Amino acid sequence: MSGFPRSVVVGGSGAVGGMFAGLLRESGSRTLVVDLVPPPGRQDCLVGDVTAPGPELAAAVRDADLVLLAVHEDVALKAVAPLTRLMRPDALLADTLSVRTGMAAELAAHAPGVQHVGLNPMFAPAAGMAGRPVAAVVTGDGPGVEALLRLVEGGGGRPVRLTAEEHDRTTAATQALTHAVILSFGLALARLGVDVRALAATAPPPHQVLLALLARVLGGSPEVYGDIQRSNPRAAPARRALAEALRSFASLVGDDPARPGDPGDPGGVDGAGELDGVFEELRRLMGPELAAGQDHCQELFRTLHRTDDEGEKDR
Repeated sequence: MSGFPRSVVVGGSGAVGGMFAGLLRESGSRTLVVDLVPPPGRQDCLVGDVTAPGPELAAAVRDADLVLLAVHEDVALKAVAPLTRLMRPDALLADTLSVRTGMAAELAAHAPGVQHVGLNPMFAPAAGMAGRPVAAVVTGDGPGVEALLRLVEGGGGRPVRLTAEEHDRTTAATQALTHAVILSFGLALARLGVDVRALAATAPPPHQVLLALLARVLGGSPEVYGDIQRSNPRAAPARRALAEALRSFASLVGDDPARPGDPGDPGGVDGAGELDGVFEELRRLMGPELAAGQDHCQELFRTLHRTDDEGEKDR
């Protein structure tokens, strides 16, 4: 039986909210999905505004053991005060925001005693939760938090506990920086005027991986990727670090001898050094993860090779 006999998932018609609503229902929780504008044909959804709950929604929140917000950050922050005034003292508030520091501040101001955990799935919901990390930021610990983390583990997820600051600093690199690299790679290809079909036919494995990553990102929502870039306060410094690193690398390999790298820039590359110095610096950065990453990449390349072989057989 679920640790949450009654739950409310706001934004449960969306991909992330739907994933958690499904997990709760599978555990035996009576789960109410709430949306301001539900998808056409969706009948099992209460239409309501969590920033100004009407009578039916207010009653559901009062009865709930868990209220989970799978909505945009500005909606979630506005909902904290009205929802926590309605929730039982032993109930859990959770959310799925991709930025944590704003919610931490809002809770401190309006609901310092509430049990709360932020869950950020570090994967697309369509990929499934099994074996994948879920960043967990606990703002107010308690039995409900532990019950929800156990539910995530039971669904195959791997909760990784972080502070709000650690979360935003980490996701600026794992999400904002990564997406910036992939989309910038695509923009560079567009500016080069290359034939992507020729690239796909001749590309070595590293380039095949980048093309596959670009295709995956382009299958997503521009709004979601834009929100990740704009909402995280640490995303802009990550993008600047990327731009500065590319300029330093270009200078290092001789693109612009008049602009050597700045040895005083801790994020840059020493232009007086050589490429072997860069490799050594980055090997130290990777540390014990270097060997594991090399093994992972080798397995990825083997998978690409098997896929290519299967494609040849199908022709």
